[in-house]
Amino acid sequence: MTTPQSILICQHRTCRKQGAAKVLAAFRGVNMPDGISCEGSGCLGQCGNGPNVLILPDRIWYYRATEADIPTILDRFKD
Repeated sequence: MTTPQSILICQHRTCRKQGAAKVLAAFRGVNMPDGISCEGSGCLGQCGNGPNVLILPDRIWYYRATEADIPTILDRFKD
């Protein structure tokens, strides 16, 4: 049995000021790989590095993420 994977995009104040809402909207606009969920989250505790994206359960971080980073982030889910 595999553990479900999630992509969390911080939507707290500082990250939102740095463009996190656009990153979340862009993620929601792409066809996500099977078994991968994508959602906004509360503060991830890395405010100075935002927008922050966290891949769970592997705890892989992407800092200062933009819409242009989405293909790179999703590439990690390819077989």
